[in-house]
Amino acid sequence: MSTKRINYYNAAPQAMKAMLALDKVVSQSVLPSSLCELVRIRASQLNGCAYCIDMHSTDALNAGETSRRLMAISTWKETPFFDARERAALLWTETLTLVAEQHAPDDIYQEVAAQFNEQELSELTFVIAVINAWNRFGVGFAMQPK
Repeated sequence: MSTKRINYYNAAPQAMKAMLALDKVVSQSVLPSSLCELVRIRASQLNGCAYCIDMHSTDALNAGETSRRLMAISTWKETPFFDARERAALLWTETLTLVAEQHAPDDIYQEVAAQFNEQELSELTFVIAVINAWNRFGVGFAMQPK
């Protein structure tokens, strides 16, 4: 079990206010909320953020997502449960979440860009960036699902 860690909300309120404002803007994306939840869950899986996996899985289920698809997110390449846009979004999520491993090669960018217009691809990238930031807080400060 981890030692007690600081409450970053209280320790840096101005930064948290800005982060919450960015999160609010990103949540108003033109992308379907179901797609955004898949992305948030996959990034959180890769980052090992139990708090965010729990939160976004609950949100996805409450929005009508099936438990079968949620359980298959980590094996999205091997299952028939995800359409072409979802597959592209999950590929981009993995690419950007693990950016240090391979950067963002042109072939992956082209595959993803074929499924999204410029606004959608930009907003998808913001969703990925923001959940990765939240994951750093969740993992770094050992947040646990309640």
